Amino acid sequence: MKYMIASDIHGSAKYCGEMLEAFAREKADKLIILGDILYHGPRNDLPEKYAPKEVIAMLNPLKNKLLCVRGNCDTEVDQMVLDFPIMAEYALMDLGDKMLFITHGHVFNEKNLPPIDSGDILLHGHTHVPVCIQGQGYTYLNPGSVSIPKENSWHGYMTLENGLFLWKSLDGEEKMRWQA
Repeated sequence: MKYMIASDIHGSAKYCGEMLEAFAREKADKLIILGDILYHGPRNDLPEKYAPKEVIAMLNPLKNKLLCVRGNCDTEVDQMVLDFPIMAEYALMDLGDKMLFITHGHVFNEKNLPPIDSGDILLHGHTHVPVCIQGQGYTYLNPGSVSIPKENSWHGYMTLENGLFLWKSLDGEEKMRWQA
């Protein structure tokens, strides 16, 4: 199974559209969204083509392909207009010999680790910065941001297939890789 992983759309119809073009191009089976789907939040400038209603219309038809966790900008009001669950704080994915702990990053992160075993993977967005860091007994991965990249990073996403994580820009250019 192939997964595409994205985070921090923040209501940008422009970048949500580009993300969905990448999803089709990647031929991924599922799209994991690490939160902050519709609202830009008080700390961020408005992303390009901020249009949450358009983002809703783009994502709802894909409800059976989406796995989402709640970001710090996601609320019950957002859940009322989205046809797929977004309010879970985290999700777990068994990768065989490792567990993938999927969250947004505002609650569980490197400074507040979730209950994970040695060798497990912490996957979160929130910082808008793509990273792959070997921590003390775990690995921390972040796809960066679809719409508001920070620290001179790119508008991007990750894929996961057969234990290989690839970071890519929205146009599909590979930027980083890590084998679990």
